[in-house]
Parts: sequence; C-alpha cells; structure tokens
Amino acid sequence: MNTTVTYDIEVIKEEALQLVKKGLINRQQPIYTLCKYIPHRDWVNFELELEKNEFLLRDRIIDLLNHESWEDDYGCI
Repeated sequence: MNTTVTYDIEVIKEEALQLVKKGLINRQQPIYTLCKYIPHRDWVNFELELEKNEFLLRDRIIDLLNHESWEDDYGCI
C-alpha cells in the first residue's frame, strides 16, 4: 500500500517546531533540511504546500516559526 500524506502549512510549521525543540534542526538552517524528516514519497506534496504559502526551500526554518512564544528567565511572557 503506497499512501501519500497531504501536508497543510500548519502541520509543516508544527513539525518544524517539534524538530527544533528536540534539537534535531536549528532555526537558522534552510527549510530544505526538513527533507531528512519527511518520507521521500511525501516530499513533493510537502514542497508544493510550502510554495503555495510563499516559502522557498532556501528560506530559514525560523521563517516557519512565526508564532513561537518566548518566556524570560522569570517565567513571564
């Protein structure tokens, strides 16, 4: 059975955020770094969703993480 996953931009952003939090990738790497973590058969749909939302593969991961919240040392937002 060969099923291809459809990626929504919010799913892509969440996937990138989780990989950053795990320390597998960093915010300054290009988006194409994500290809190591996406099944090859799904990459075309992944890339099309990025293009549809005006992201380039050479853009940085941080561009996908526009809604991160940061806390200071005291736990306040």
